[in-house]
Amino acid sequence: MKKTILRKYARLIAECGVNVQKGQEVFIQAELDQPEFVQMVVEECYKLKAKKVVVDWDYQPLTKLHVRYRSLTTLSKLDNYEEARWQHYVDTIPCRIYLISEDPDGLKGVNQEKMAKSQQKKYPIIKGYRDQIENKYQWCIAAVPGAAWAKKLFPQLRTSQAIEKLWEAILETSRVWDDPVAAWKEHNTDLQNRCNYLNSLGIKELHYKSSNGTDFTVGMIDEAQFCGGGETSLQGIFFNPNIPTEECFISPKKGVAEGVVYSTKPLSYQGQLIENFWIRFHEGKAVEWNAEQNNTLLTKLIEMDEGSCYLGECALVPFDSPINQSGLLFYNTLFDENATCHLALGMGFADTIKDFAHKTLDECRALGVNDSMVHEDFMIGSRDLAIDAVCRDGRTVAIFRDGTWAF
Repeated sequence: MKKTILRKYARLIAECGVNVQKGQEVFIQAELDQPEFVQMVVEECYKLKAKKVVVDWDYQPLTKLHVRYRSLTTLSKLDNYEEARWQHYVDTIPCRIYLISEDPDGLKGVNQEKMAKSQQKKYPIIKGYRDQIENKYQWCIAAVPGAAWAKKLFPQLRTSQAIEKLWEAILETSRVWDDPVAAWKEHNTDLQNRCNYLNSLGIKELHYKSSNGTDFTVGMIDEAQFCGGGETSLQGIFFNPNIPTEECFISPKKGVAEGVVYSTKPLSYQGQLIENFWIRFHEGKAVEWNAEQNNTLLTKLIEMDEGSCYLGECALVPFDSPINQSGLLFYNTLFDENATCHLALGMGFADTIKDFAHKTLDECRALGVNDSMVHEDFMIGSRDLAIDAVCRDGRTVAIFRDGTWAF
């Protein structure tokens, strides 16, 4: 891929993604796949006057070794230096950039039980710090090709060709065109206009129905609103948390969901794929489920903590979105969630509550925003999906027909 195009993408992530401010620190998390591009992102952050940029490297084979050889006690411990870093995040409110490229099957064979238990034990400590920085910092998730990921999508090509092909798909769906910043400004305007219309309806509940068996109703929080595209942190800084994004999303009311939903794309979770699954909800809670592949892992996800069996997000994405039109199954949640409508198990978003800046996290959660250590999107959009909004004034308004916007 031409370096001039990659430089545009790096600039988009730094300037439009996290919107680095002068004197701000930046922490980047990346796999070992594209060090040259990571270097570009670091340089773009410094050009925006970042005070310091730190890169943390991940490598799935090492994760598997850690889980295999460390005791559960060691895996579950948050050492002093790790707590000190979390405190540093609280004290400095840095930008966070996540450059994802991992192999969709990269943690296949890992001890799921051991990994889940270690995460459960560390989470109460991490949660205290995470709650203190919630909605205060800018963050952005974007993608770069990894060799294994590229070969998963394009197994018939040589590795170098597959990586180039995946670069093309990432850059196209991320709107890295002649002027990416202008393209994202226009895209954000469109998403915001759709959110404004949805918010004007006074939606009480959404009813989903599809020929694959999905028949599901979920309740809305009176004080909640649809959001989409860029958002503004509590520090007053506008940023784009996901590149790409196509969704208008809201956090539903915890405890108000009935019916069954069927997945329409594989879910990539903890380096493994969960495929062909359904979940039945009663009184907001997942009470029954089954996956043709990796049902044990789906069970681990749903049972991670008290909140992981409830919904944290309802996202509306048209079936004819650019990502879906690409014809590719990315095996990556960042892209596949922005191909079609999806729901998320686990943590909800406090910033979907009106005037959330003047409310505490506890107050937002008391209104019905779910709390959990996980937030995992799974795709339910289909070509014939219909969604109706039942409004507080008694109207029923068509939101989706034939898988896409009805307005």
